[in-house]
Amino acid sequence: MLCRLRLIGTLTAVVALAGPLASGRARVQVLQSTGGLPAHVVGEFRDPIAFQQSSSGDYYVFDRRAHTVYRVDAAATRTSKIVEIGFEEGRILQPSAFDLQPDGSFVVADAPNARERVQIFRPDGVRLGSFTLPGRTAARVTIGSLVLNGVGSIDYTGRALLINEPEMGGLITEFTLSGRALRTIGRLRPTGHDGERDLQLAFNTGLPLAHPSGGFYFVFQAGVPMFRRYAPNGQLLYERHIEGPEIDQFVQALPTTWPRRRVEPGGELPLVPPTVRTAAVDPDGQLWIAMTVPYTYVYDSDGEKVRTVQFRGAGLIAPTSLFFADRRRLLLTPGCYEFAVR
Repeated sequence: MLCRLRLIGTLTAVVALAGPLASGRARVQVLQSTGGLPAHVVGEFRDPIAFQQSSSGDYYVFDRRAHTVYRVDAAATRTSKIVEIGFEEGRILQPSAFDLQPDGSFVVADAPNARERVQIFRPDGVRLGSFTLPGRTAARVTIGSLVLNGVGSIDYTGRALLINEPEMGGLITEFTLSGRALRTIGRLRPTGHDGERDLQLAFNTGLPLAHPSGGFYFVFQAGVPMFRRYAPNGQLLYERHIEGPEIDQFVQALPTTWPRRRVEPGGELPLVPPTVRTAAVDPDGQLWIAMTVPYTYVYDSDGEKVRTVQFRGAGLIAPTSLFFADRRRLLLTPGCYEFAVR
């Protein structure tokens, strides 16, 4: 059985310095929420794992547990369900991934009848097109906000879709909007588990992200934390390990054996814990990587770490999704908060 890990009143932003400490730890910026959706609106959602905004100002919330996409007006006073649960085209069932373009068009990956489907929608939720990926997946398996099998992440560029499908022999598969596979980018990393296909695939599961000036990032979500950057032609530019004193103990304690969970139809999946929760690229091409522990590392386009960040809303937040509404504003879940990052 193939294993996929999926690893989505105004306050003034403040920066609190957590160092330097005796251990040599770098300074950590603590950003306080500057807004977001009101609590009574967020209370309508069951499991919001993506919170994004179009250029019109409308917000979009992907609620995986409710199998629903919501649109919230720019004033955050009106909420409407624009895509709801269902097997048929134009509805979603067992959804796993969501992404939005500035014009308000968006994509959702789901899995009716254990078939991986990608649908493209207009801003009002009317379906524009769809396609089904080859093969079948087991019933959707999740741990918290993380998808363990099937399409766990998708990056919608407006002209193409980037999906992580390591079973196709590479890290990133680029699809046309009609579902034709254009190319596969990035070799799988060696894992030491080449004879165990499920583990080999799990440790090559991650987040494909387009760079605004061309090319791609790929962030591995399980195993030793690392990321790669690729040129527009698919050539590897560099590979970086994700390191920091904040995650040293966590990385040192990574397991060497993994329990298996039975899934239907017949089979088992190894439960490989994630090291990265989510990631996003800002308009300047900086890569923001939210770790499983509540720290987010920011890398510039050359692969150098430039910031270590924590987010606070009602309390400390471990992000499950990140989205840049513009150069200054970051939206994240859980909580559907907004942060000023400049």
